[in-house]
Amino acid sequence: MSEIKVGLEATGQYHLNLLRSLLDNSLPSFVINPLHTNLFTKGQSLRKTITDKVDAASIAIMLLSDRTLKPYLESSYHNEELKSLTRYRFDKVQERARLKTSVSRLVSILFPEPKKLVPTLHIASVYALLSEFPGASFIAAAHLTRLKKLLHNASNKDRYGRDMAVSIRDAVSLSIDSVLLAKSLELRHTIHLIETLTMEINEIEAAVKCNHGYDGFPHHHDLWAQKRMGAMILAEIGEFSRFDNPDQILTYAVLSPTIYQSSQLALPMRI
Repeated sequence: MSEIKVGLEATGQYHLNLLRSLLDNSLPSFVINPLHTNLFTKGQSLRKTITDKVDAASIAIMLLSDRTLKPYLESSYHNEELKSLTRYRFDKVQERARLKTSVSRLVSILFPEPKKLVPTLHIASVYALLSEFPGASFIAAAHLTRLKKLLHNASNKDRYGRDMAVSIRDAVSLSIDSVLLAKSLELRHTIHLIETLTMEINEIEAAVKCNHGYDGFPHHHDLWAQKRMGAMILAEIGEFSRFDNPDQILTYAVLSPTIYQSSQLALPMRI
């Protein structure tokens, strides 16, 4: 059993179940980057032949000849959970960023003046205001007391109150806006989606903390931002012990400079 080696390509989610079975049966397993297999296969022949049989043969030869290959560790398998979480969070953040751009566009049409009254549109008090009154005409018809209460209840840090409510009402009288019910509905729905995504992102970040032992970590934004970036790096790199030196890590991350040399000319290029 100790002489058996199993090699397989990293194929997204498709290799994970097989890999789990191999690890459970204590079989030394080697997960190989498909790019590595492809380059190795090209080095064996000038013919452009790409089949599953050829790739399998290349993997077998690599297992026999390439001493730099290292077996996949049990801890690396569990690291896939962290990688899934950090990538999932990244996708959610990107989606939320696109929606925030849509909010800015819609506000510019429906009620552009708030941009001059608050540091950013993307805070709880402004979202609460725009969700209930998605346009200058809606705010104009609202009672000042209602505006004051809404802003006060929704703002945690800034604690906007009567002064901000008055400023908004004054801006309404000078607003050059468009009354478009379809855009107002879109604004409400977009804000709702952003708030839902924010809750989902918070839930994912809580799972990242638990997965990587961040329970009880101080909720200071800057500190958590550093931990969050660290979690993303660890998720993508995996076990640092499988690299012999920093250059191998740079190569794995496709950050290693490559030298293209012809005659007396040498150009370092980063790929």
